[in-house]
Amino acid sequence: METSAPSRLKERNIFLAILFSILTLGIYFIYWFVCLTNDTNKLSKYKTANGGMAFLFNLLTCGIYFFYWSYMLGKKIGDIEKDESGSILYLVLSIFGLGIVVYALAQSALNRIAKESGV
Repeated sequence: METSAPSRLKERNIFLAILFSILTLGIYFIYWFVCLTNDTNKLSKYKTANGGMAFLFNLLTCGIYFFYWSYMLGKKIGDIEKDESGSILYLVLSIFGLGIVVYALAQSALNRIAKESGV
């Protein structure tokens, strides 16, 4: 039986990700959502739905799932970085309509983790 090597985290340029999200009228934003979900699931002990399912749940609940997703994203990143303060911050930012800031903070943390640990 063949085992594949674990995939490395891809560092993403936050500015370009936001720019692509605007230029593609949100399509890249969906891709980024899926990638953030899958990357944090790989590294954290807290497992949630994979990126595709999380996006589907978000659609089915008319965006309400996004609040749960933001909270859990902060919790997973806090678990990885050994800092539990992010989950409430991510939730509050989402409630005030600043989801893009949540994405940027999470991507920044994942980029930092990828650089430090070589994951």
